[in-house]
Amino acid sequence: MPSSGSLADFATHLSVDAARARVRDLCVPRALPAESIDLERALGRVLASDVIVPHDLPPFSNSAMDGYALQGADLASERERRFRVAGCVLAGAVQVPRFETGECIRITTGAPLPPGADTVVIKEHVRIDGDEIIVEAGQRSGANVRPAGEDYRAGELAMRVGDRLTPARLGVLASCGHATARVARLPRVALFVTGDELVPPDRPLRFGQIHDSNRYSLGGLLRDLGIEPEPIAQLRDDRDALRVALREAGECCDVVISSGGVSAGEADFLPAVVAELGRVHFWKVRMKPGMPVLCGEVGGALVFALPGNPVATIATFLALVRPALLALQGANAFDARVSKARLAAAVSKKHDRTEFLRARIQSRDDGALWATPLPGQGSGMLRGVAEADALIVVPEHARELAAGEVVDVVPLAGID
Repeated sequence: MPSSGSLADFATHLSVDAARARVRDLCVPRALPAESIDLERALGRVLASDVIVPHDLPPFSNSAMDGYALQGADLASERERRFRVAGCVLAGAVQVPRFETGECIRITTGAPLPPGADTVVIKEHVRIDGDEIIVEAGQRSGANVRPAGEDYRAGELAMRVGDRLTPARLGVLASCGHATARVARLPRVALFVTGDELVPPDRPLRFGQIHDSNRYSLGGLLRDLGIEPEPIAQLRDDRDALRVALREAGECCDVVISSGGVSAGEADFLPAVVAELGRVHFWKVRMKPGMPVLCGEVGGALVFALPGNPVATIATFLALVRPALLALQGANAFDARVSKARLAAAVSKKHDRTEFLRARIQSRDDGALWATPLPGQGSGMLRGVAEADALIVVPEHARELAAGEVVDVVPLAGID
C-alpha cells in the first residue's frame, strides 16, 4: 500500500475488471452498519438480515376468481348439475358458512374457502335459477383455488442478506407482516465538481465558461441509488481549496466523489492532494472515456476522482463508483448492471482500452435486443448519452466487432 503523501508506486493503468476488483476489496471491509426503516422508504435499499417467512402465504386457501365454491367430486362430467346456494363469503370474512353435498357457496376473489370446498366454478360458467345454480358439464375439480402456502411456506427463506429491495420484494415483506426493513445504512457521500470554467446553470456565460452539468448528472445517478449527496460544492482549481474540502469531507463522509482536475494538466491538483492527505489506491484505468479516474482515501472516506468530461464522468461512475456504493452496503450484486444485446452495426477501435459506446436498444421480432451505436461519441458530448438507453461495452483487446455479434450493454437508468 503506498504511503501517505506519495504519488509513487500506486497501481496505474489497470484494466476495468482489475479496477472493479480493487474497489470491491476496498469496500467489503468497510461494510456500513444496519438500521431499521419504514417500508415506504426502503425501495432500493440493501437487506442487512435474512427474511424468513413467518406463516404460509397465502395463510389460508382462497378463491382465485369470483364464483361458487363446492366439492369437486359433485361435478358432472357429461351433463349439467344443480347446486343449492347455501350462503355467501366475501374477501375479508372472519367466518365462513358451511355447506353439504349438492350445495355451494357464493364466493368472491380472495375470500377464504369454506370447509370441505376444493373447487371454485367461475360465475361465467353457471346459470342462476332462483336459489340454485346450474353448472355446465366439464368443469375441472380443484380449479380456481389458491392453496395455503402456494406462494411461500412458513419457515422458508424469502430474501437473503445483500438483496436489494425492489417493489415486489417490498410487497413480500409486507405480506410477511413486516412494516419495517432491516437494511444497511446508505453511504454518506460528498459531491464536488471542480473547474474555474464552470458556472451554475442560472448564470449567464462569459467567454470561456460553460454551465456545470456534472453536478446534476452525478447527483441524479446518486439519487437513483437513494443517496442524497451532502455536502455538494463547486470548487475552483485551487490546491488549498481542494485540500480543505477533501479534509473536511474525509472526516464526515463514507465516500467523496469529484469531477475534474484529475488528469496530468497544470491545474489538475487532485491526485497530489489526495496523496498528500491520504493515499492513492490506483490512478488511470484502461477505459474510454474516463481513463484518468482515481481511487484513493482521505480520512475515513473513499475518494473517487472522476474526469470532468461529462460522458467520462457518467461512464466511470457506472463502471466503478456505483459498484462501490452497493458493495459498501453489502449488496450481493454490486458489479455494473450488464445485459446482452446484438450489435446492429459493426464497430471498431484502435486502442487497448475497454470502450463504452452510447447506444439505443431495440427489441426486434426475433426476440433479441439489438444495440445501435449513436453518432457523436466524444467524451464531452452529452447529447449522445442523453439519447442513449445503454452503453455498449467493447472489450479492451477487441478491434473489430461485426454486426450481429453479442456484446455486453450497461443500462443507463433504472433500479435493477
